[in-house]
Amino acid sequence: MSVMGGAGGVGGGAVPAGRRRGRTRVATAAAVVAGLVALLWVLEAVDVLTGHALDAYGVSPREVAELRDVVPSAFLHFGFDHVAANSGPLLVFGFLAALGGVRRFLAVVAFVVVVDGLGVWLVSPAYTNTAGASGLVFGLFGYLVARGFADRRALDVLVGLVVAASWGSTVLLGISPAQSGVSWQGHLFGLVAGVAAAFVLRRRPGGRPGAPAYGGGTGPATVR
Repeated sequence: MSVMGGAGGVGGGAVPAGRRRGRTRVATAAAVVAGLVALLWVLEAVDVLTGHALDAYGVSPREVAELRDVVPSAFLHFGFDHVAANSGPLLVFGFLAALGGVRRFLAVVAFVVVVDGLGVWLVSPAYTNTAGASGLVFGLFGYLVARGFADRRALDVLVGLVVAASWGSTVLLGISPAQSGVSWQGHLFGLVAGVAAAFVLRRRPGGRPGAPAYGGGTGPATVR
């Protein structure tokens, strides 16, 4: 014998509203981040099909005309291997960040992309061409590590510590100037931008995040 509950009953009828919201948040976060990563692959496919015409939208430092490439350079890559290297960590860090809210996640992405791109434009070696999403990857890493402290939420602090323990050594290697052909400047500025974003976009009392504050090159290609 079974007892069926009504809308407010105890039986196996309606799913509690909190659980529904949780499932929706997880599904939305996964869809947004998967869409972002898919965009990177589509752009690289277009780049290959056009004879690498999109490589010109990387950032060449300290040329005023190159400021327009600060944003697009973060989504372009120099080959499918380059995209693949960034896709895994972007999926993981992006999903964890987007679980805190998609609007806040998109604000963090915008903040990191702009700050990181400007940093690359300012300090990268002359006659280089920098592109890639690893600045965003490093930014999301920094954001996740700092978010719990900015929001004063124990669970997010724990998530940040796990992320730091799992990927911290890789991040330290990525900001080392000893690597050739890799934009350690982009990695470093991305990391700093992510930490800053955690505080600039921290949740205010009442649970609402703060309003976001938004403060074809030539030469050797530098990946980030």
